[in-house]
This record gives sequence, C-alpha cells and structure tokens, in this order.
Amino acid sequence: MSGSIATLFKSLTTGVYVIGVAHGEVRNAFTAACVMQVSYDPLLLALSINPRHSSYGLLKQGGAFSVNVLEKDQLELAALFGGRTSASKLASTEWTPGRTGVPLLHQSLAWFECQVVGEHPAGDHVVVLGKVIDGRLIDSNAEPMIYSDTGAMDGSAALFPISFGN
Repeated sequence: MSGSIATLFKSLTTGVYVIGVAHGEVRNAFTAACVMQVSYDPLLLALSINPRHSSYGLLKQGGAFSVNVLEKDQLELAALFGGRTSASKLASTEWTPGRTGVPLLHQSLAWFECQVVGEHPAGDHVVVLGKVIDGRLIDSNAEPMIYSDTGAMDGSAALFPISFGN
C-alpha cells in the first residue's frame, strides 16, 4: 500500500459540519465529518460520535441535534468548533435555538434539525440516527466544505493504525 491509512481515508468524500446539541439551557457544538443521509422516507440522517465526547451526554439527554453545513471557506469556524476546550464556543458566533433548542448557526450554508430515533454502537463510536424535523438552505450559491479541505486540523491522523490488521 502506498501512502498512509490516514491519507487513504481522507480520500473518502464527506462534508464538514458543526453538530449542535442541547439539554435544558445547556448547549454545545462540535465539528464532525461523519454525517450522512440514510433514508428518504422518513428523512433520516446519521452521525458518528465518540461516547466519551463531552457533547455525547447532551445529545443523549436532549434527544436532538442539528447538522450545520459549513462552506468551503469556513475553515476557521470548523477549527473553532473542533477545539477541545470546554469554554463556550457558541459565544463567538451567531446562532438561533431550533424547535428542540439545538443551535442553528447563522453562518452555515444550510442546517438540519433532527430528533434522535436510535443509536447503534460502532467500534469506538456510536452511530446516532436522527429524523429530520426542520431544515433550511441559507446560501444556495456556496460550495460545501469537504473533509479533505481541513488538512491536519482535526489531528485524526494519529488515530489510524500504521497498517491493516488481520
């Protein structure tokens, strides 16, 4: 195999999103790339999250999440929400609470609001299914950011094995 496993996985075309979660008055958001549409009827999205992530508890307790689609030139925003700090990342951007209270970013290309309808363990992550209950396309002329646009921003290269195991 030529190249690293991390480089190989960067070739998978996936978007970059800010996932918003809320429970009561507590809200948070984080950057994610593992999001996809899984059904047309009903409209379902799936996201992958590490259950040790600080937002996982809010996601479980609140039972809802938002998927805010980032534009190609919003690397700073992706980095802000990708940071591991516990400080409120939402304080430095404009957002509105959705019907479920989850943050909907004004600066995003589009957003989806979802109610959790299930989850499934998947290795070191959990795949969460959400039924889309609302959404909005904010800028139809913008190009979405793709994961390979982020370079080494997320530090995920260190998580990949050196070679494929048996």
